[in-house]
Amino acid sequence: MKLIAIGANLPSRYGTPQEACQAALALLEATGTIQVTACSGWWETAPVPASDQPWYVNGVAVIETALSASDLLHQLHMVEAEMGRVRTVANAARVIDLDLIAYDHVLSDDSHLQLPHPRMHLRTFVLAPLCDIAPGWIHPVLLKDARSLLNALPAGEKGPQALRRAAQPE
Repeated sequence: MKLIAIGANLPSRYGTPQEACQAALALLEATGTIQVTACSGWWETAPVPASDQPWYVNGVAVIETALSASDLLHQLHMVEAEMGRVRTVANAARVIDLDLIAYDHVLSDDSHLQLPHPRMHLRTFVLAPLCDIAPGWIHPVLLKDARSLLNALPAGEKGPQALRRAAQPE
């Protein structure tokens, strides 16, 4: 299973952060090399680490592609750039963020491509949406399913002060 995490917390020419997340998926499909086969509901999540930034809108998509993991990551970065993402400092507010979370059972610890994403199991903003569409997905290193990983997070990271469902488009 190939998993992409999608997030944004700044408005852009695509509209609200949620509209930008939806636009990112459309732009990925428009490449002709990526097909979105499932997408979670949208979640609003507090910034990590905690800051005075606006809350994020986050989701996870399952995709199909013949691209290699490295080429897929490059395509994600191209869509981010097309949407106006400028990488400045770590954890800065952003108009879009596309992360390759997992690529089938590929393990990679390369400096530019780490699979599965090395912190995904610590992030409510990845695990909650992932559980919407693939709660039984097994982390290829930790050998635990997504639901177990989410349940293992501290309660404070799953409460309303850190996580809530976004309004879903009709």
